[in-house]
Amino acid sequence: MRLDLFKTLWGDTRPWPHIIAEMRAAAFDGIEARIPDSAQDAAEKGRLLRQEGVPYIAIALTGGGVIPHQSATVADHLADLRAALDRAGIMQPRFVNVLGGNDRWGAAQQADFINQAHEIGHRAGLHCVFETHRSRILSSPWIALEVLNQCPNALFTLDISHWVVTCERLLDDPLDDFSAFIARVHHVQARVGYDQGPQVPHPGAPEYAAALAFHQRIWAQVWAAQASRGYAVTTLTPECGPDGYLHTLPFTNAPVADLWDLNRWIADTERRHFDAFRQRRNSLASGDL
Repeated sequence: MRLDLFKTLWGDTRPWPHIIAEMRAAAFDGIEARIPDSAQDAAEKGRLLRQEGVPYIAIALTGGGVIPHQSATVADHLADLRAALDRAGIMQPRFVNVLGGNDRWGAAQQADFINQAHEIGHRAGLHCVFETHRSRILSSPWIALEVLNQCPNALFTLDISHWVVTCERLLDDPLDDFSAFIARVHHVQARVGYDQGPQVPHPGAPEYAAALAFHQRIWAQVWAAQASRGYAVTTLTPECGPDGYLHTLPFTNAPVADLWDLNRWIADTERRHFDAFRQRRNSLASGDL
């Protein structure tokens, strides 16, 4: 199995040619970004991606911005998804990460959205996966486990930092068994959260070593589950971001770290982590351990 790393464009509004050059210089394999708002912009960026040979993971937001409109119904979210997929198809994404729905919905309503969205993606010829995210569907691991059983065909994007904040603790109690969900994870967004926030100031800081180790254990469990399902490629996007995630100093609002440095740190660390994971699996398979 191969690890493909994607550069997030969250908070990066520069022209895509500059971003692609930076991505390549840091040995990333592709980019993950929101679907452009207009068909013309999507067509132009799609041409650039094809010319440069850059893989693309599309992000579809439904029902408003990252925080959805509270009055938006399931039908409203699905209508937004159809429009977004019309634009995404021009760009030929590897798959579409759906940031959809509302955390106020119960498990049955969340499952209804996911099942209909999955079918909409299938008809559009696009593979939709559904992200764990606060304020959205799957914001709680306990709801997610209920939803899972009602969505037999759906696959998911795991950003477990959101669940850590939702539950206000690292989810490492013996009762915290997410193996059923992990068995359905298609993509990982890699950010290290902690009990009081979705993003530590720096994932390499020793005071957050336990949080990093927890997230890495989960990511390795995803890789093992994917390998057992026959995946040839696993995808991971380091996703440290702005918007209150990045810590700042009081009064000056100066950031305590550089986002690109943080995401490169995660990429470099997870390359090594994945290599060690793969070597261990190979050794176990050959009986060397």
